[in-house]
Amino acid sequence: MKPLEKPPGTTPAGPLVELVGVRYAYEDGPDVLSGVDFGITGGRALALLGRNGSGKTTLMRLLSGGLRPAAGALLLDGAQVSYRRAGLTRLRTAVQLVVQDPDDQLFAASVEQDVSFGPMNLGLPADEVRARVAGALAALDITALRDRPTHLLSYGQRKRAAIAGAVAMAPRVLILDEPTAGLDPDGQERLLDALAGLRGAGTTVVMATHDVDLAVRWADDAAVLTPAGIRVGPAVELLSDPELLASAGLRQAWSPAVTAFLRARGLLDPAAPGPRTPEALGALR
Repeated sequence: MKPLEKPPGTTPAGPLVELVGVRYAYEDGPDVLSGVDFGITGGRALALLGRNGSGKTTLMRLLSGGLRPAAGALLLDGAQVSYRRAGLTRLRTAVQLVVQDPDDQLFAASVEQDVSFGPMNLGLPADEVRARVAGALAALDITALRDRPTHLLSYGQRKRAAIAGAVAMAPRVLILDEPTAGLDPDGQERLLDALAGLRGAGTTVVMATHDVDLAVRWADDAAVLTPAGIRVGPAVELLSDPELLASAGLRQAWSPAVTAFLRARGLLDPAAPGPRTPEALGALR
């Protein structure tokens, strides 16, 4: 997959973590990604979208060091990442990936034990481990579940516990694979509130999702994977392009369609931002 040209003005300087000229193929298979240049900018919420099989999971695993590119390089703060133990430890203290199914990530007997596993493996002092665990549990609003066996958690609780384990590593970049999948509306809102808190505390959050409306509402920037390459740009602008969405196997977003409707009928000032949620639409009355 070769990257498409990025829209003017959307290529930031100095990404925190970056893939440069990367190619990757699974054993005995064709290239999943080829010639990819892709970076994550600090302080910007990024939504990663594309159809199943487009390479989203591969891209996330390459960024977090779970896969090693066949060609090209992974950079952290502009320096090439070494895949030796020290290099990967440096990367994983900066970039954490939380997979879609929390049961693939949770393994300890209790929530506290699971969340403390990563910091303990870093060899941190006990006081710092306890502080990180307490902070991560509070950030995901699961302090009350500290002693709960992980197998007795609800699906939404398991999702937040898995994210808390990554947050306890104090990463600069947190990559989430379909974090809202399988959650009811209340669970989604609680998770989004938790992610807003993490962003406010300085964590850069990347979310892979099929939900275009969620991406428009939540993200500053979007990266859309298509058979022709990756397009990156401001989320509202990029996800208003019906041809791009169709090429990526995604449906059109609600917000840009409603915004275009309102402007065409003189109901919304051309310079005013469009509503991103039904609640925001109601507030325009």
